[in-house]
Amino acid sequence: MTKKPALGRGLSALLENDNTDITQKKDDTVSKTAGSVAEIAIKNIEANPFQPRTKFEEEELQELAQSIKELGIIQPVTVRKLGYDKYQLISGERRYRASQIAGLESIPAYVRIANDQSMLEMALVENIQRSNLNAIEVSISYQRLIEECNLTQEELSQRVGKKRSTISNYLRLLKLPAEIQEGLKEKKISMGHARALINIEDPKEQIEVFQNILENTLSVRKAEEIAKSKKEGKSKSHSSAVLPLTLMDKKLKSRLTDHFNVKVKFQRKDEDKGRIVIPFTSDEELEKILKTINL
Repeated sequence: MTKKPALGRGLSALLENDNTDITQKKDDTVSKTAGSVAEIAIKNIEANPFQPRTKFEEEELQELAQSIKELGIIQPVTVRKLGYDKYQLISGERRYRASQIAGLESIPAYVRIANDQSMLEMALVENIQRSNLNAIEVSISYQRLIEECNLTQEELSQRVGKKRSTISNYLRLLKLPAEIQEGLKEKKISMGHARALINIEDPKEQIEVFQNILENTLSVRKAEEIAKSKKEGKSKSHSSAVLPLTLMDKKLKSRLTDHFNVKVKFQRKDEDKGRIVIPFTSDEELEKILKTINL
């Protein structure tokens, strides 16, 4: 069977028999489950501390529990052995929780041997690949893989089979204000809305537009238009910003004022750009100015 290249040296590599297959361990309690699915008591399984999913929809869990009651568990969970009759989930927490709700005493499971770092990578990659995580949970999972598993974005791209630009867009979500991240988690806004908000530099303006989206049920296109207008407005304000005068500028302004005998306005907009305004309050003053500059 051909392995999926999208996983690179991630999940598939960590689960290869030559590294993690329990048949390599001499422990008799482990060998009973070698090469097959073991039926393990739920009370002997503890939750995965590396689980990236933080929220589980109660209604979905109830529906899954009902399905398990009627049909059983179609896809076994994956666990690692901690000690005698003690296991820890690597993946399949929804099935694990739903089985508890369904009142099952045991659950089918693949048993693996993995250290904490390998387990973290397996859990994160498996969840990203197979679970319906919200955008923020996916972002956090990517961030943890980068920071805790010492992966570059390029290596992460190979692990999860996603374009590097896609991963980068998810990571940028974590720079949004907490209020917006929570809105994304609760599906008040879409990923498209969030990407539009990222393009607004000021966090206060991001929240203002976010609230506008909620109050007026704005489309992604409209949010993008607002973000673009704010960015262009910021660009124009920057281009028209007046720079403080240097000592040389102040001296030149003073010389011009003395020369024309009126209070000259001197402004800098860039290192080599600006404007000089010579005001006049009457035709007589204008005539004097014109004579001064030989016009």
